[in-house]
Amino acid sequence: MTTARPRKTRPVGTISLVSAGPGDPELLTVRATNLLAAADAVVADADVVDIATRYAPDAELIAVVDEDGLPLDHAARAKKVIEAARASKDVVRLFSGDPIMDGSVATEANVLHRSKLPFEVAPGVSQLSGVAAYAGFPLTNNKAREVRVVESDAVEDWAALADPKLTVVVRDGADNAVEISKALLAAGRHPNTPIAITRGATTVEQRTIATTLEELPAVVKASKQAGPGIVVIGDVLNSRDKLSWFETKPLFGWRVLVPRTKDQAGDLSEHLRRYGAVPVEVPTISVEPPRTPQQMDRAIQGLVSGRYQWVAFTSANAVKAVREKFEEYGLDARAMAGLKVAAVGDATANALIAFGVKPELVPSGEQSSAGLLAEWQPYDAEVDPIDRVFLPRADIATEALVAGLQDIGWEVDDITAYRTVRAAPPPAETREAIKTGGFDAVLFTSSSTVRNLVGIAGKPHACTVVAAIGPQTAKAAQEHGLRVDVLAETPNVMVLADNLAAHAEGLRLAAIENGDATWRPSRRRAGSRRRSSKK
Repeated sequence: MTTARPRKTRPVGTISLVSAGPGDPELLTVRATNLLAAADAVVADADVVDIATRYAPDAELIAVVDEDGLPLDHAARAKKVIEAARASKDVVRLFSGDPIMDGSVATEANVLHRSKLPFEVAPGVSQLSGVAAYAGFPLTNNKAREVRVVESDAVEDWAALADPKLTVVVRDGADNAVEISKALLAAGRHPNTPIAITRGATTVEQRTIATTLEELPAVVKASKQAGPGIVVIGDVLNSRDKLSWFETKPLFGWRVLVPRTKDQAGDLSEHLRRYGAVPVEVPTISVEPPRTPQQMDRAIQGLVSGRYQWVAFTSANAVKAVREKFEEYGLDARAMAGLKVAAVGDATANALIAFGVKPELVPSGEQSSAGLLAEWQPYDAEVDPIDRVFLPRADIATEALVAGLQDIGWEVDDITAYRTVRAAPPPAETREAIKTGGFDAVLFTSSSTVRNLVGIAGKPHACTVVAAIGPQTAKAAQEHGLRVDVLAETPNVMVLADNLAAHAEGLRLAAIENGDATWRPSRRRAGSRRRSSKK
């Protein structure tokens, strides 16, 4: 008699049903981001694919469309989750919007239940509260103490919604708003009752039309807006003039061109988003190793052997180049022990600190080579045992810092640590937007970004607000026929963004005084290119 061996079963992966929330990726819950980070596969709705790739970059992304590219029904989406889980993958089913409110979680969970697969649900920020918070109103107050959520095509008795003590929320009612207003008026709701339509809620595409039931048809016609959105009716909307914080950001909805190296643009873009902008990163410079690495090799060997008193860094790219060379030799930040280190500004200093090196000298005033020279002490043989400075820089750097250090007694090893070359042209639609005024502003952070952007994509349109980080960058822009609207108070990219926001706020307030609350530079495209001012 033989005993049958037990069959080995493959373990089933975990299944998590996760809400992406009302639209803003930053509104994901901590639980949602943790589940996405641990996922092997993400089954995502089409409008949250960007969120899936952002928080689960290494996971398999599973499309929820059929062979013709059409969306699958919820049962078919659940089956894709089942297939992935049975392949031993930890699966996140990422829903757009509020799947608890619209019932889609329940529909797909029923399929999973019938398949006898366990799952968990990670709810997100409610679409209802998200819209209210970002559009600037509460859902109840001392006059309206009840909220009624309805579908516009499912309301049979509009008279039941005519009570002035009700806040009425119509999901996906934006394109039916005129019919809704007429139905409520016919049911007896007062003509002056506030009504708001919000599209693109919690994103920089958010647009809210706020008026009264009586005035809505004319306002909707003038707005020329269309698409899905939420309609809210009730006294709670009277708080918008005090609570609206999102759509009143200085750069709200502005498309801002950020022409920098790709790895440098991230922090600046995030800073712009806090002001409500839509940053579009266009790499204009590619950073590459020097053609002949022997100079850097000798300099690193000299650094370790005690050849230098100082190492001066004029950019985060220079820090990166030295760090990578250290790694080639199996070195780390400890190799700089005993050396004095200088950084041209805060961004460079932060790159050094991330490497494990705290710079002794960072200009307290102007963050530039001139600012660094102004605070650098002359060589003193009695104080400084070594008179040599290691200066790793770009191949196109100016000679001003070298000459200035030499003038105060230092010997300088001016070493090409990296090359900057012009990047490939951006996509055709980006080039077209640059030339035709599709961007509201462009931030130039160096003279080379001006030259390279014009070289690979053409000059920004006359309507585009031009912001420059310093006088030399402004001069380069003017030489290319551009008028500079914003000049940074100090040569720092974050300060440049702050100054652009202040400029935009002035334009926004002036537009409101003229009765145009949605004004942006790209909406007033001039017929000819802007030419530099002659003074």
